[in-house]
Amino acid sequence: MSVINEKFVIHTKGNTDIIDITRQVQNAVYKHSLQSGVVHVYAAGSTVGITNIEFEPGLLVDLPEALEKIAPAAALYHHDETWHDGNGYAHVRASIVGNNTMVPLVDGALQLGQWQQIVLIDFDNKARTRNIWVQIVT
Repeated sequence: MSVINEKFVIHTKGNTDIIDITRQVQNAVYKHSLQSGVVHVYAAGSTVGITNIEFEPGLLVDLPEALEKIAPAAALYHHDETWHDGNGYAHVRASIVGNNTMVPLVDGALQLGQWQQIVLIDFDNKARTRNIWVQIVT
């Protein structure tokens, strides 16, 4: 078993900014010309999420609307009482979505569905620079 680590940076707008990072992940993986393995995509941070979704205009509205119902930005959060930074909702949303995903690498290709992309969602209440780690286990 071997492990390969790659990293790239994404600049976000915050406020549930959804960014398709599929191409960056593919570039990190395909440059190694591997045939099989597991690709783990991880975003460092407690107000950021990584998931799979169909990156299309309707879902880019639906997902933030659903998360607003689950963890409203205007609700009172104990985190905000402690830190006074107004992003308690961002921590809750990121915890629900999670900050990583795994994709099999089979016959040299990431096994994503036809309408499936890997996305980063920045829930914080300000623009951020996010470090994304791609770890390939073969």
